[in-house]
Amino acid sequence: MSNDKTQKFDLAERTARFSENIIEFIKEVLNNSVNQPLLNQLIRSATSIGANYMEADGAESKKDFNHKIGICKKEAKETMYWLRILAKANPSKVDASRKLWQEAHELTLIFSAIINSSKN
Repeated sequence: MSNDKTQKFDLAERTARFSENIIEFIKEVLNNSVNQPLLNQLIRSATSIGANYMEADGAESKKDFNHKIGICKKEAKETMYWLRILAKANPSKVDASRKLWQEAHELTLIFSAIINSSKN
């Protein structure tokens, strides 16, 4: 394990891993008439976080960067919502949902901090 000075914080990797974890979670949820629309919404919002972060990373202006980071935050918050609803519809998936919800919450806080620091 590397120490704090050499360890790099890689938000692109973190958001990609989050998307991959969401995909694995979705594969484990029963596909029925209640879950199908919820799963569709979850996969769209969750994978959009990383996609928009990649767009922000390549932004052509500060305004474009701020806009894309704002979308990242919005999609992370939406993902938290769908995870909550899926947990209610699938009580056996509460623990897995809670872990993913926590990561979406942490991403929301990170994007909020980026937004706040870029205003200065």
